[in-house]
Amino acid sequence: MSGRAGDHVISSRPTEEALIARYFAPLAGPGADGLRDDAASLAPSPGHDLVLTADAIVSGIHYFPDDPPESLARKALGVNLSDIAAKGAVPRGFLLTLALPADWTEAWLARFAEGLGQASRASGCPLLGGDTVKSGGPALIGVTAIGEVPAGRIVRRATARVGDRICVSGTIGDAALGLRMRLDPDAGWVRALDAPARAHLADRYLHPQARLGLADAVLRFATASMDVSDGLAGDLAKMLAGAGATAEIDAAAVPLSPAATRAIASRTDLFDVAVTGGDDYEILCTVAPDSCDAFRAAAAAAGVPVSVVGTVGSGSGLPGFRDAEGAARVFAAGAFSHF
Repeated sequence: MSGRAGDHVISSRPTEEALIARYFAPLAGPGADGLRDDAASLAPSPGHDLVLTADAIVSGIHYFPDDPPESLARKALGVNLSDIAAKGAVPRGFLLTLALPADWTEAWLARFAEGLGQASRASGCPLLGGDTVKSGGPALIGVTAIGEVPAGRIVRRATARVGDRICVSGTIGDAALGLRMRLDPDAGWVRALDAPARAHLADRYLHPQARLGLADAVLRFATASMDVSDGLAGDLAKMLAGAGATAEIDAAAVPLSPAATRAIASRTDLFDVAVTGGDDYEILCTVAPDSCDAFRAAAAAAGVPVSVVGTVGSGSGLPGFRDAEGAARVFAAGAFSHF
């Protein structure tokens, strides 16, 4: 992680080089030279392409300033690894940009590095380098994740075909409901949940689960794939627009956790929050009908639940979500916006 003159936050604190050596060098992978250089080297495995993705999270925009620093580290890496998994790739390493506000403390940084190390080791994705600077404003945590996929086989998001089945991993809406709960903890629907349900929703917001175990099944069977970062309805609309197609979704087939199911039973409009809110970080993909059973079997073998929620159709327009009475709804503002 390189430094530049003027990037040190407060002169009385440890130097940038000392902080890197203490907290981040132990996380460095091969090619990073212990973070003692200004650049790292990385070669893909023979017959593979590199896959690169970058996302940043900003204090007060993507997370609460008082969120635990260990959780922020897990989220910052996890949201990027989710993109890697959705491409059918496996992680190789990551770069970190850390812009610290004026009031940062070494205790915060130590906890952040501890959480980052845990997430890095669990995913097999070592730190390769990056930069630390002062922000002049809120904290910013930026990660560039690098993965690899067999040459020419990256699974794109705009390549769905008419007739393909639409599949989604895990459960939808937990993180969005967790955020609503955080913003209004005294809401009636929140009070109607028991403590384990509230804890589940809070955890799903704080700790995205990159579905790395599903990457091989995506690579083998998916015709198109992306992660659900901006809401199921909006991300599905983006996927299908790129393919020049539309879809009909069985609303009852959208996978919900027991906690989300109870919340929506208490207040039915929360279904809209579940399918349009951000931060699911599940995999949304399309699979040919004759491969659907094999895909689901491979997902089950990997320990990742997958649900079939609809079918890609010809035409254009936003996907419709059909309820039990047969009425279809579209979500015109169907995606979470970062702006």
